[in-house]
Amino acid sequence: MSQIPIEVAPEPYVPPPSDAPRKTIRPLHVADIAHWLSSGWCDMRAHPGISVFYGISFSMMAIVLGLVFKSKPEYTMTIASGCLLLGPFLAMGLYEVSRRRELGLIPGFGSSLTCWRSHIRSMAMLVLVLLVLELLWGRASLVVFAVFFNTGMPSTSSVMQAVFNPENWEFVAAYVIVGGAFAVLVFSIAVVSIPMILDRDTDAISAAITSIEVFFHNTGVMLLWGAVITIAVVVSLMLPWGVGLLVTGPLLGHASWHAYRGAVQWPDESQQE
Repeated sequence: MSQIPIEVAPEPYVPPPSDAPRKTIRPLHVADIAHWLSSGWCDMRAHPGISVFYGISFSMMAIVLGLVFKSKPEYTMTIASGCLLLGPFLAMGLYEVSRRRELGLIPGFGSSLTCWRSHIRSMAMLVLVLLVLELLWGRASLVVFAVFFNTGMPSTSSVMQAVFNPENWEFVAAYVIVGGAFAVLVFSIAVVSIPMILDRDTDAISAAITSIEVFFHNTGVMLLWGAVITIAVVVSLMLPWGVGLLVTGPLLGHASWHAYRGAVQWPDESQQE
């Protein structure tokens, strides 16, 4: 008499533990922002030549933004989001200067320009994600203009009249809400992801997730930090030819590196402490 084989239920799949280093998200305080800015100022003063180069680059971005606003105001938000996309990658050279100073190495202009080469795959993926958000942001901006200016895209003068006309508060509110939502999303993804890629050579997804974790673990401080960046940039843009960015651009770049270092701790660093 043959025996009926007994089927054994397969064991559930248990994924192997991740090889990625486990980080700790530090709690942040409002006073930390002053420390980041102070540390950034020290980095900037230590290497003024490098800071001037990147400051000029940021000022050129401001000039392009101003020219677009004068000729094609409906594309201002698109170009602004493009600058928001390009800015952190341009600031990567400043992160490299701060990183080398922290390690006791001598920063160089050449190394600040080429620091992205060894992280090209991760940076390319992050560029793709932010580029998609930038395109969506630009499209949403055009939709807002199309809804409130159904007779055609406005000129620069009509945009300024619309912004400062109390009767057009719906347009201003919609423009601010749409722009603010995308700005917060991009900021939460990029606030520490690019410095983290430079520091740990991690993949773009892990870096973006860590950046979002930092934002939601310290939402109040991160929003205030974003407001400080925004106000500093806006005040700089109000000066002729964006000359204020000669100082605020490098300062915020260096300070952003210290914001990452203050927000994310790695196991080897905790052992050293």
